[in-house]
Amino acid sequence: MTEQELIQEFQKNRLHIILAQLAPTALLAFASVATPGIAAGDEYVKHAFALILLASGILGALAEYSAAAQAQAAIDDLKALPGASKLRSRVIAFRPWLEVVKFVTPAIFIAIFGFILAGLYL
Repeated sequence: MTEQELIQEFQKNRLHIILAQLAPTALLAFASVATPGIAAGDEYVKHAFALILLASGILGALAEYSAAAQAQAAIDDLKALPGASKLRSRVIAFRPWLEVVKFVTPAIFIAIFGFILAGLYL
């Protein structure tokens, strides 16, 4: 692949990371408002709510992880090409921050999920 194609691949995956954040963020915002009302409801509703949050969190984390890993692969291929444009250098320098997407963001989701479970069941 050419430098331009690899940068486009990186940009495509960066957009996927951003879009993968939208639905889980909206769901967690809704959950923070809805949890007190749901906690007062039937046990089956609480369990269903918890499982919906868990499933969406897992899918969101997988989408983010996958996009970040693919962006890192594009960067690795970009490093191997000859030349040194400023844009290329900036894209390559961003590689370590993709680890945040792969590991820190899911860890934060787990913490939020834990607090929501506490709000539901405690």
